[in-house]
Amino acid sequence: MNIILLGPPGAGKGTQAKRLIDKYGIPQISTGDMLRAALKAGTPLGLEAKKFMDQGALVPDSVVIGLVKERIQENDCKKGYMLDGFPRNVSQAEALDKMLGELAMKIDHVVSIEVPSEELVGRLTGRRTCRGCGAGFHVMFDPPKKEGVCDKCQGELYQRDDDNVATVTSRLQVYEGQTKPLIDYYTKQTKLRPINGVGSMGDIFNRVTAVLG
Repeated sequence: MNIILLGPPGAGKGTQAKRLIDKYGIPQISTGDMLRAALKAGTPLGLEAKKFMDQGALVPDSVVIGLVKERIQENDCKKGYMLDGFPRNVSQAEALDKMLGELAMKIDHVVSIEVPSEELVGRLTGRRTCRGCGAGFHVMFDPPKKEGVCDKCQGELYQRDDDNVATVTSRLQVYEGQTKPLIDYYTKQTKLRPINGVGSMGDIFNRVTAVLG
């Protein structure tokens, strides 16, 4: 079973991915992890990617597709795989489909975890970090015993600059703009599986597994 996992920041995609790995025994493949592994191993594609990264440029789609092609042919992908963070746009999705066609493979399901924007803003702006030990808390889901004070070292808790309402709202708008055409693309292919991402992690996971069968 080959899956693409979509979801905005704060949707709980990482948690669901871990559960899917445990249940189905398929690896989670992120472009970031692949790039780091290819760079470390010094593979031809890794060295090609490094040229662009050293210049502060985006790694071209052709290189990323090459990395995905190498990765999905490894032994741990025999039962399938879960692509996370790729494709990001329709041109990447088309290139992915072309490459998979050459390997006689296809994407079976595109799982899109959907959460209303106001809920996401609450989740993302609620994070707090300890200045002392770096421990993380959340005002909604994992609040400290005493407001503003770390349970572990009594250090001061603060909100990171990128967790304020304006920055979070902007990030969500960028995600929405990038992902809407991708959602339409996979809807036309009847592969999109929209999942209600509000509720307990267990409930959301049950919804995901119900559509995967």
